[in-house]
Amino acid sequence: MSDDAAAAQPDAPRSTEAELIAVREEKLAKLRELGVDPFGGRFEIDREIHALREGFEEGLKVKVAGRITAHRDMGKSHFFDISDFRGRIQCYLNAKAVGEEQFEIFKQLDLGDWIGIEGETFNTKVGEPTVKTEAFTVLSKSLRPMPDKFHGLSDKETRYRQRYLDLMSNARSREVFLKRSLMIREIRGFLQERGFLEVETPMLQDVPGGAAARPFATHHNALDMPLYLRIAPELFLKRLLVGGMTKVFEINRSFRNEGISRRHNPEFTMLEAYWAFADFEAMADLVEEMVCSLAEKFCGGLQIEHKDEDGEVVRTIDLSRPWRRESFQNLIKGVAGADWFDLTPAGRREKCAELGVEISDQMEDYEVSQQVFEKLIEEKTFDPLYVTHVPKELVPLAKQNTADGSVVDVYELVINGQEISPGYSELNDPHVQRERLEHQAGEETQKVDYEFIHALEHGMPPAGGIGVGIDRLVMMLTGAESIRDVVLFPQLKRAGS
Repeated sequence: MSDDAAAAQPDAPRSTEAELIAVREEKLAKLRELGVDPFGGRFEIDREIHALREGFEEGLKVKVAGRITAHRDMGKSHFFDISDFRGRIQCYLNAKAVGEEQFEIFKQLDLGDWIGIEGETFNTKVGEPTVKTEAFTVLSKSLRPMPDKFHGLSDKETRYRQRYLDLMSNARSREVFLKRSLMIREIRGFLQERGFLEVETPMLQDVPGGAAARPFATHHNALDMPLYLRIAPELFLKRLLVGGMTKVFEINRSFRNEGISRRHNPEFTMLEAYWAFADFEAMADLVEEMVCSLAEKFCGGLQIEHKDEDGEVVRTIDLSRPWRRESFQNLIKGVAGADWFDLTPAGRREKCAELGVEISDQMEDYEVSQQVFEKLIEEKTFDPLYVTHVPKELVPLAKQNTADGSVVDVYELVINGQEISPGYSELNDPHVQRERLEHQAGEETQKVDYEFIHALEHGMPPAGGIGVGIDRLVMMLTGAESIRDVVLFPQLKRAGS
């Protein structure tokens, strides 16, 4: 491992990548000369690295496997680390113990190679958990060098485009994606413990419904018909309520052919859940309990610190319960004036200029109020806030409020300056639903899912429903500032374009 070791020293002359690859190709050929398959096969481990380290005992006979990520050459003795996604363990190898033949094989290995180790555990003089190597198996020869630990992988474009290098070299990224996986597992368990059934609904849909968004279009050749990647699973999950499933959820991939930003990726993960006989307030209670349980389990409590690249805390999000709930109208009045809803539409537009809120001539009047909300409330709100009773034009799938027909019984949960979750008292009147969807579609009635209306006519029980943006939730709980930091393979332009 001498060439890689020299390249990793900050003061040593740095070999070019081509030179390092050439050396590794020579070692690859040497391994084959020695009768070793450089790309291995099945290796029976008896424990994973993190489990061995967490429950470490001396004197255990173990079989573990991982990537070589550190190495100290002491002549006939070698200390090296092997790592996997969740941990690392130090190994010790002595030429006499493994024999000259295996020792010669070991000298052909480099940082980045995968290796299986059989040996016995012990603690070094400084107390480092270690495996004394009695035998090893080459599992995969790495032909390209790892990002070295001194220079790392600092270019964000490379981190996103070659995520495997990011995970290989960046402990912070490994931590974020491990937490994401465990959080999703916890969400499933949380809902299943409360009687919700996990289901799967179509990703290819004839009519893309459940949200106001531009879909990705495709064509099914055998059926000779256009199809769309779903923008939301909502209308199919509600069909299941009609069918008698009273608690359902889906952790789904959805797609929207719209902009890309630090908060938006065209392919995203969302939780949707529906609970018959509940309403939006019961769903708010459910989400509050779920998010707080995730924070306590994975973040050490309800105070979530967000730090800059230097590790300085820039804000702390307080998830302490109960979370604040406030109506859309009261929030708007608080930032735009108590007379906002008494003004004429033209007066509201003039007021936007005074408030520094940009609007366009194409915006409907309700969209002007929504723009004020997004710029002056949502983007400036970091602790949890349930925004309730929004204008009915914004949410055509929610039940109208009985006391004020201009609003619907919904919440929008804002945390960390962005919407994390909407929740509704679901509209189950087929006549009102038809009217709302046709109004939303305008002249393009082909965009209305009349099969869904037909299903509602068979009777859907009153219900509460939620959507939770998993990517944004993970951003909030881990302190990530971009959605690209919590999506393993975010959408990017082609390299070089």
